Amino acid sequence: MTIRYEANPPKILPDVNIDESIQKFVEKIKIISKKCDAIHLTENVLGYQRVSPINVGKIIKKEIPELPITVSLRVRDKTDEEVLEFVKNCVEIGFSGILVLMGDPSQTGKQDSGLVPSAVVGKLREKGFDSKIDLYLSMSNKPNFSKIGKKIDARPKGFMTQVVQNIEQVQNLSENLKGFSVIPIILFPSEKNEKSAKFLNLDLAVYSKGFDEFVKKIHAITGDVLITSPSDFSGLNEFLEKIKN
Repeated sequence: MTIRYEANPPKILPDVNIDESIQKFVEKIKIISKKCDAIHLTENVLGYQRVSPINVGKIIKKEIPELPITVSLRVRDKTDEEVLEFVKNCVEIGFSGILVLMGDPSQTGKQDSGLVPSAVVGKLREKGFDSKIDLYLSMSNKPNFSKIGKKIDARPKGFMTQVVQNIEQVQNLSENLKGFSVIPIILFPSEKNEKSAKFLNLDLAVYSKGFDEFVKKIHAITGDVLITSPSDFSGLNEFLEKIKN
C-alpha cells in the first residue's frame, strides 16, 4: 500500500527565523514518515514564497535516506535554465519524482515565463531525464479527455490529480489513463481543513465518514494515494497510525 504525505515547506515571512522553521518542518517529516511510504514536497503553494523543496528535501534525504521524495516544480515563474537546474538538483539529491505544474500566480507579481508543463516534460524526456527520475503532470479530477492530448503526448510517468472526493472520479481517471500511473490526491477530512475544503469547493461530508475505507477503495484502484492535510498535521498523523496498524 503506497500512501504519500503532501508537505508544504515553511513560508518565508518577515521576523520569522527560517532555520528554526526548517528544523520544525523536518522534525514533523521524521514523525509522519514512520507512518507513510513517501512524501511529496510542494513549491510556493498559492504563489506564496516558501523555502525551496530542494533545500528541505536535501536535509530530509540526509536524515531519512530511505524515504522516497517527490517534489513539485512550478514552471510559471522559471526560465528554461532554472527548470534544468532544478531537475538536475533533484536527480543529484536522489528524489524519486517531479510533478511539473504551472503553479498559482506569484503573490510577488513576478511575470509569467510562458512555459507550459507538458512541453517542459517533453523537453526533459528528450534530454533523457525520464531515465533518471519519474516525471509527472497534474490532472483535473474530472478532465475532458478529448482535450488532454498534449499531456498524453508528453508521455510522463503518470499524473497526480486535483483533490478528489468520490470513488467515481478515481475510477474514471484510471479507466481513461491506462498505461500511466495515477496518483489521486485526497484532502484529510477534519474541522481544521474546512477552510481548504471551501477553497477547493469540496464537501468533506461526502467522504468523512468511513474515511479509512474511502482511502482503501481508492488505493485498490490506483495502488497509490497522496493525502494532504495543510492545517491538521496531528489529525492526519493519528489517522495514518491507525490504518498502518
